[in-house]
Amino acid sequence: MSRFRLLLIGACVLLAGVGLAALWRNASPPAQPVVATAAAVGGPFALIDQDGRPVTEAVLKGKWSAVFFGFTYCPDVCPTTMQTLAQAKDRLGPKGRDLQVVFISVDPQRDTPAQLKSYLSSPAFPRPVIGLTGSQAQVAAATRAYRAYFEKDGDGADYVVNHTSAVYLMNPQGRFDRVLAYSLTPDEIARQVAQAMRG
Repeated sequence: MSRFRLLLIGACVLLAGVGLAALWRNASPPAQPVVATAAAVGGPFALIDQDGRPVTEAVLKGKWSAVFFGFTYCPDVCPTTMQTLAQAKDRLGPKGRDLQVVFISVDPQRDTPAQLKSYLSSPAFPRPVIGLTGSQAQVAAATRAYRAYFEKDGDGADYVVNHTSAVYLMNPQGRFDRVLAYSLTPDEIARQVAQAMRG
């Protein structure tokens, strides 16, 4: 290989290195996730319960509430979450009476009050439990208030709904306290709820 070619290759490698270094220095830092403040989670909603009665956010007042968005045809996350909450309430002992579970359907097309009532009657699910549904617009408004996600997936009668799997713990004033992740055990949920109750 000629000396000229060697010099040309060396110059190209040097220029490429300088260019990459400049790009690295000028690159924007990776975007940080947006974390909603406590004041931004929760708010007004108007739905109906499993007995067909109109319900607003006032149902959260006076008790600690574990608010969960799911649907009755959910094959795994929803029944698992409801069973976990029931076990956590048991582990709270007498304090468990101060925790109510609120199940808000993200599938109003199929989850009528009667369907909710039948689903939530499972002995493996917590007591008390309040099931809420409504029109598509009412459910969408409630999910927006809680910064929750849901999206219909599939067509026909066997569609599913992708949705937020976390539980929102609300204090007796109806204000957001913390998120209880889907991965938490009943013991850990009970510990966190008891900690929140103690203030």
